[in-house]
Amino acid sequence: MPQVDAGTSDRDAAALFSALGDPTRLSLLTSLSDGRISSISSLSGGTELTRQAVTKHLIVLEKAGLVESIKVGRESHYSFRRDGIDIMRGYLDGVSRQWDDALERLRAFVER
Repeated sequence: MPQVDAGTSDRDAAALFSALGDPTRLSLLTSLSDGRISSISSLSGGTELTRQAVTKHLIVLEKAGLVESIKVGRESHYSFRRDGIDIMRGYLDGVSRQWDDALERLRAFVER
């Protein structure tokens, strides 16, 4: 199984990919990726989702390390965390290296 580094396990990477496996969460993350801090109200505006539904999705993204919440008065605001995407990229790079190595071994074997 691929390991990005000693600090990232398959389970950690799976949580990140799982959080993005839902179209609503992916859309929320895309909205937040502009770098601005957004309220739940602004994130739910223009959608058919309730504030409660948006909050539940944001909690999943936060647990995965893809967003962070900031309390402003009584309201929570959310912002994008690039760290999670960097971990995913590193994980995929590790998988890609493993495939490249395996294909190189196969090529060397076939050319003998």
